[in-house]
Amino acid sequence: MSKIDESREFIPVCIAVLTVSDTRKPDDDRSGDVLAERLEAAGHILAERAIVTDDRGKIADKLRGWIASESVDVVISTGGTGLTGRDVTVEAHRDVYEKEIDAFGTVFTHVSMAKIGTSAVQSRACAGVAGGTYLFALPGSPGACKDGWDDILRLQLDYRHRPCNFVEIMPRLEEHKRRK
Repeated sequence: MSKIDESREFIPVCIAVLTVSDTRKPDDDRSGDVLAERLEAAGHILAERAIVTDDRGKIADKLRGWIASESVDVVISTGGTGLTGRDVTVEAHRDVYEKEIDAFGTVFTHVSMAKIGTSAVQSRACAGVAGGTYLFALPGSPGACKDGWDDILRLQLDYRHRPCNFVEIMPRLEEHKRRK
């Protein structure tokens, strides 16, 4: 069973939050607020925060910019993971992934099922890695952001989490680029 190993020291990571929406502005971005508040309460650093429209190219460009930034370890986006014609966040994420974290969507669906039942099937939450940066795409509702953070990311982004976590393998994400 997973647990927090108090004998290990917490390591804060730098997290950027991206809200994908045609209608949200900074003063009414409740989902972005949820993520920013929770990550800071957990001891992490809010590296940057932005809102972009539901445009695949703009989303991918923003992700690429943060991937290239040495001040961003993790990107969490919210919004655009549904099934409508404007929902292109998943496609934009996959445009930049080097590797997809397939189980993230499965675990998110499992967590959502406990809260919203079979409606969880409508989410396309996903995750991947690019340029040594973790990228997570969550649905746009504050509840989904709470679920994704509280039940998955809070633990996986905590170096003390056992038996394993994303933070402890961060230094190895780009080991394939090292000279042999």
